[in-house]
Amino acid sequence: MKICKTISEVRNTIDLLRKRGKNVGFVPTMGALHEGHAALIRAARKECKVVVVSIFVNPMQFGPTEDFAKYPRPFEADCLLCEREGADVIFAPEGREMCAPGNDTCVVQERLTKVLCGKSRPDHFRGVLTIVLKLFNIIAPDTAYFGQKDAQQVLVIKRMVTDLNLPLKVATIPTSREPDGLAISSRNSYLSLEQRKDAVCLYGALCRARDMVTAGGRDAERIRAEMRRIIRSSRRVRLDYAEIVDAHTLDRIDRITGDVLVAVAVYIRTTRLIDNVCLTIDGKEILC
Repeated sequence: MKICKTISEVRNTIDLLRKRGKNVGFVPTMGALHEGHAALIRAARKECKVVVVSIFVNPMQFGPTEDFAKYPRPFEADCLLCEREGADVIFAPEGREMCAPGNDTCVVQERLTKVLCGKSRPDHFRGVLTIVLKLFNIIAPDTAYFGQKDAQQVLVIKRMVTDLNLPLKVATIPTSREPDGLAISSRNSYLSLEQRKDAVCLYGALCRARDMVTAGGRDAERIRAEMRRIIRSSRRVRLDYAEIVDAHTLDRIDRITGDVLVAVAVYIRTTRLIDNVCLTIDGKEILC
């Protein structure tokens, strides 16, 4: 496994591999890797001859009061996980390599970023898209792999790929969960034992919504209200949103008539957690 720190180095490395007729799978990450990232690497390993993992804590996607400074950066442990799962190349640039002084060109998606996480984090997706596009241009992958937990992000990136005619496929991998259902996340490490118990309410709300849809529930507001009730029953949890939207457009809906994204976001003290399920009209889980 090769670790590259500069754009020129990783480009040269991948170009040599591609000249041998090897297709490239790409897993973009911010490090602090866990089982969810491992699942993405394994998926890439199954489909691609070369697997590239980027490790870059993107300052552009953090708000001024968010956790950029304290975001975990266990680089050695991340490298061990990548090697164990069969990654071929790690691209781990320094901040100035990706965000050089004077860079002021950004990528903005006009519609899908205005709802859900985009409401409370208005500049978040601009930062995500700008750096992801830079990574796509640097790595030039055949397929990029993302997790369902970040469903809105996946849809926004897919829209960018389509709108800007980028020559790659975006693959979505199911959310990796703890035994009690909590979505695995780097930010779970911020939680105390009591907060960790409260965090299970996210998955509880999603399961209740799924059960209501499976039982024939079609009134979206009634299901939202039940999700809010479950989340607010945990006193240490502050609700950001509990929403049901069209799974393809992210438009808010009144009645469930097709595929829907059921999504929640909460704060536990200063830690923000998100989760979702994407459902068909009969309650079957699908990928966004």
